[in-house]
This record gives sequence, structure tokens and C-alpha cells, in this order.
Amino acid sequence: MSKKSKAVPKQRHEMNGLERLSLRVSSMINHPLAQTQRWVTIHRLDTDGEAEWEEVMGLLLEMPELDLTFNDDNSVTVRWEQSAAQDRDDFILEEDSEVEVEEEAPF
Repeated sequence: MSKKSKAVPKQRHEMNGLERLSLRVSSMINHPLAQTQRWVTIHRLDTDGEAEWEEVMGLLLEMPELDLTFNDDNSVTVRWEQSAAQDRDDFILEEDSEVEVEEEAPF
């Protein structure tokens, strides 16, 4: 005799506008092409609320390693320099190692 268990439906979390915009901006910055060229242009969509847009742009402005250019078409170009491996604190390099380091976006 097999025991039947009732499947508990998982609650679905709907993302709010700030979460959706933050995820989109983060994905754009972390895209391999953006990482190679070290810049990306972010366009404000019709679905992006004013408060959400201002908050995410404010967070980006607070990051000293990012340079933001606000364009005439209401887009924002984000640029960053390649950081030296010695400046990063998220890993340790051995003195004699010849390890090539791939940089992630700071956002």
C-alpha cells in the first residue's frame, strides 16, 4: 500500500519594480560583452517607475569604481576600469602564481 502525500503548492514571489530593475541592470553589467568592453548603456523602460529608476541610479552613483554618464535620450552609460587583482579582497593570490583573473562587475 503506497502512501499518498499531498503536494504543497509553492508560494510564488512576484518581483516588485525595484527588484526587476535591479536584476536587469545587474544582468546587463555582468554580461560577458559588457565585461569585455567594460561599459554598458542602460535604457529606462516604460515599465520602470520613477522612484525605482532614481534608487537604482543612486546606488550606482555611490559606487566609486563606476563612472555614470547620463545621456540626452534618458539612458545611462556605465563605465568601469579593470581592477588589479591585488586591489580585490574577494580572493587571495599567491605571490608566484601565474593565475589569470576574470573580473566581475561591481554591481
